[in-house]
Amino acid sequence: MRVRLIATTLSLLVLWAVVPRAADDRADDEKRVADATIVFQEIMAAEDKAIPKAILGKAEGIAVFPGIKKIGLGVGVTRGRGIMSVRGKGGWSSPAFLTITGGSFGLQIGGQSTDLVLVISNRKGLENLVRNQFKVGADASVAAGPVGRDAQAATDIQMRAQILSYSRARGVFAGVSVNGTTIRQDGDANERIYGRKLTTSQLVFERLGGAPGPVGGWRAVLEKFAK
Repeated sequence: MRVRLIATTLSLLVLWAVVPRAADDRADDEKRVADATIVFQEIMAAEDKAIPKAILGKAEGIAVFPGIKKIGLGVGVTRGRGIMSVRGKGGWSSPAFLTITGGSFGLQIGGQSTDLVLVISNRKGLENLVRNQFKVGADASVAAGPVGRDAQAATDIQMRAQILSYSRARGVFAGVSVNGTTIRQDGDANERIYGRKLTTSQLVFERLGGAPGPVGGWRAVLEKFAK
């Protein structure tokens, strides 16, 4: 009976993670941009716990995944959507749309909603993340980023890690890490927002998407906090 319960739970978790929502349309994509903008603003508003300016001032790219869902009962599943922009000569790029998924085994039970921010520290980390499929902790060195005003700590950690991670959680979950999750480009969302099929690289490096209405607020927030 116990084995059957675990098997059923695992099946539900897998289905929940891989079956796309029917309502995942342009309105959802626009909301994703708005939610990511709010998350970044709120994190930066808490000055003593915000991402240090010494980190953001040198960041090559910033990705935000608002409301990542994690549930588990022996087996854990992570699923979420986000956006990423890259710094260039003309300022921050329009965002490319991404998804994040993953699974884990071990002592874990419960559910959680997590806002995740990834600060890409150097070009190598950025090029790895821009690929069609990127595994956190395997394709680049990832470390928990420092917060507050400790510029020296920020510099030391930034030199050791290609990507710094920041998270804000709601709910209860034990034994969860972003290491092992996979980030992929969300080509469908890119097409809905920009009106044509564009890859992450085309959007953030070649800047082929232009600047449709929904992305203006996001870029303005990046320009404000990550000059």
